[in-house]
Amino acid sequence: MAAGGEAPSLWERVCAGYIYLEQVSLEAGILQPLHMEQFYSACAADTVGQQLLPIPEVAPFPEPPDPKICSPREYLEYYIFPVLLPGMAELLHRAKKEKCFERKRTKFIACDFLTEWLYNKNPKRKDESFTEFFSIPFVNDWLKDRPRPPIPLSLLLSEEEASIVIQSFWRGYRVRCDSEIQELRQWQKQLREDKNIIKTVKEFWTKQEAKGR
Repeated sequence: MAAGGEAPSLWERVCAGYIYLEQVSLEAGILQPLHMEQFYSACAADTVGQQLLPIPEVAPFPEPPDPKICSPREYLEYYIFPVLLPGMAELLHRAKKEKCFERKRTKFIACDFLTEWLYNKNPKRKDESFTEFFSIPFVNDWLKDRPRPPIPLSLLLSEEEASIVIQSFWRGYRVRCDSEIQELRQWQKQLREDKNIIKTVKEFWTKQEAKGR
């Protein structure tokens, strides 16, 4: 609450709206995307338990201050938070979709997602096409000098693909444990040792190469 009866700042409105929307989402058992217009208007709701209903438009904010001479607080409230907070909300929803809250390791990199989101949502780029993370110029330049190690295959596979690999390995293991297969493998091993297959094959190809000269 603003001191001295002053109008609440944008940050105070954002905090109040976020708490309200978060509690409503938890009670409804769902996690819905949060948008800035919901942040601004949610603090006017009477109770936390009520459903989200259309709320009259909030009075327009005063004209934004000059970003070159305004205070740090004004710069944050007018130029940073309106873009950053929706990005953080989208980041949480994507993290939930990628099951980051269920697993210790995932392929999802939060910093990459937020960088891509903020770059494409930059008001100065509103008329430009979407740019994928690794195509962002400053990202590309950074990674040229600092290449990342490859992502482990275990993080790239989907659950279906991973289950196929595991099942295939398990079936192969069960087959190799069969007594007849074990007997065949022992016979092949003994044959290679007795006949020296590697040496025989090498001598064969040496003779073939000599004929072709």
